[in-house]
Amino acid sequence: MKLRTILATTSAALALAGAASAETMKIGITQNNVGVDSYQTTYEKAFIAAAEANDAVETVVLDAGGDVARQIAQVEDLIQQEVDAIIIWPTNGEAVIPAVRKAHQAGIAVIVTNSNIAEPGFDFVKSFSGPDNITQGARSAEIMCDKFKEMGVENEAKVVHITGQPGYTTAIERAKGFEDRLPEVCPNVSIVDTQPGDWNREKSQTVMEAFLVKYDDIDGVYAGDDNMGVGALNAAKAAGRDGIIFVGATNFAVGYEAMQAGDYWGSIYQSPVDDAEAALQTAIDVLKGEEVPFLNYFDTPKITQENLDEFSKPVF
Repeated sequence: MKLRTILATTSAALALAGAASAETMKIGITQNNVGVDSYQTTYEKAFIAAAEANDAVETVVLDAGGDVARQIAQVEDLIQQEVDAIIIWPTNGEAVIPAVRKAHQAGIAVIVTNSNIAEPGFDFVKSFSGPDNITQGARSAEIMCDKFKEMGVENEAKVVHITGQPGYTTAIERAKGFEDRLPEVCPNVSIVDTQPGDWNREKSQTVMEAFLVKYDDIDGVYAGDDNMGVGALNAAKAAGRDGIIFVGATNFAVGYEAMQAGDYWGSIYQSPVDDAEAALQTAIDVLKGEEVPFLNYFDTPKITQENLDEFSKPVF
């Protein structure tokens, strides 16, 4: 009788363990603005594909459409749904902190993806998964400086800077990386003007048109991503302003094609597929109790016309 009781207890324990292991992890994601550019569209598709390929994962996929208030409401909704983890691509690194705090207080693991929240929110986050945006900006500065030195204009070149959306952490960090690094490598190059392009090609073209009217001498353009950089390139082409060096900070297909054509000099290679898969895996690892770095970066190398053949054309 005693042996039968032990066996029954063991069987029950094993059954419970099997049930626990079979439980799915419910992971919610609220994205920034899928419709704004092809990078975010590709990211979403890759995230959904990776989640569907994992039987242990159930996802709730939401998009804030660039609206901070909507994203805060989406975090509230995910809390109500009692998800195990929330992945957030912040619309604004400061404004989402109260919502992230609320999720943390509800016992939900929060992972930030692609663009980090502001530092006061770090205590409420398990991990950031994405690129090192400051390093990206710094590498873009090095690409531009190296080209200016090759051209012999490193002591006189003038640069205009088109940033991403104001208040958006990626835009802030890429700008900081570029503006801090450029005077270190090319101290005599001057940034004569900076304006936001909001990650939008058409707006960036308009910004560049204004720069071209205002400044007779522009040697380089740094844009927070190639989508904006190609908008600026289109403005320069339309105005007949040749010889300007264009450098971005995330290589898009349009940037890659412009590099192939010899019109666009360089950028930073970043895969939205890697970005999405890394975010999902980070959330899974956190929920499994594994050790995950707080800043869980993936590498984003330099790409220029000189090493273009080493990289495949981006799919976004």
